[in-house]
Amino acid sequence: MKRSGFINLTGVIFFLYISVAACKKTDNPIKFPNGTFPDTVVNLADINSGYDDYNMALYQLDDNLPIIFSSNRKSSGGQFDLEQGDVSFTFDQGNGTFVLKSKMTTDAFYDKLINKAKTPGNDFGPYRLFSKVDGFEYFLLSSMNDAGNLDFYYLRNEPTTGSVLPEISNPLPVKILNTGSDDAYIAFNSEQDTAYFSSNKDGNFDIFLLNKSTGSEKSLASWFDMDYLLPVRPDSINSPEEDKCPFIYRNIMVFASNRPGGLGGFDLYYSIQKNGKWSFPVNFGPKINTSSDEYRPVIGSSSSFTNMYMMFSSNRPGGKGGFDLYFTGIEIR
Repeated sequence: MKRSGFINLTGVIFFLYISVAACKKTDNPIKFPNGTFPDTVVNLADINSGYDDYNMALYQLDDNLPIIFSSNRKSSGGQFDLEQGDVSFTFDQGNGTFVLKSKMTTDAFYDKLINKAKTPGNDFGPYRLFSKVDGFEYFLLSSMNDAGNLDFYYLRNEPTTGSVLPEISNPLPVKILNTGSDDAYIAFNSEQDTAYFSSNKDGNFDIFLLNKSTGSEKSLASWFDMDYLLPVRPDSINSPEEDKCPFIYRNIMVFASNRPGGLGGFDLYYSIQKNGKWSFPVNFGPKINTSSDEYRPVIGSSSSFTNMYMMFSSNRPGGKGGFDLYFTGIEIR
């Protein structure tokens, strides 16, 4: 009888062990630890209109991407003003499902920022960053000056905290970069010591850079207010045709060009910086580029995903009209 009781007790313990193990497996059903952004090009249909929507500024907050972009929807195809929207994505670690969402938004701070930046002319190429030197947030854009050319302007505010909206400075010219020609599409490298931008000061649009080493200790506002300095062209990037819209992420530059050898119109390219040198640009290929125009790319990443994403604009067929905003996953090695 004692031996039989011991056997029965052992069976109960074994049953409980199996039950607990099964519960633990159910409680932690992670089959896909990391997601992958699909390489399908997706139209951000809930943001796009029947007019031109492009020139996106990206400000990543985890897996939520508030954006500001240029659009001529309010003028029915005329003047370009700034609009706000939101892109977000989720990934189910249990079944591997990726969900992308986009929508127009009415955030109070962005409303205040956009209204402050608005000019009587076209507003293009918005760009946001937080300065590591002076602790301010900066908003830059290109707008028409009195001569009808595009100049850079900047606005500055303290970081937003809580429900109180910070004061935003009036737009001021970026004197250190502006020329008598069209200057547009500014972006900084990760160290914020070099500004990259486009200008047609020598004829066609080329990509230029200006290093901040001459005033690296200065606030961005103080640097912007310095007298004009002649920029230089980055090695290996420009072509005899139009090269525009540089965007820097880590050691990667993405940009648009209508150089020979593409698929037609403006295509998107990337270059990788190694040992201080930019590699020869690589075309993103037919999964992204078309015979139409692809324009103003921005890229980013998420710690939950194995690859990067890119958002850009294109006037390809099948959109809602004019230029639309698109999203896709990318691999750059």
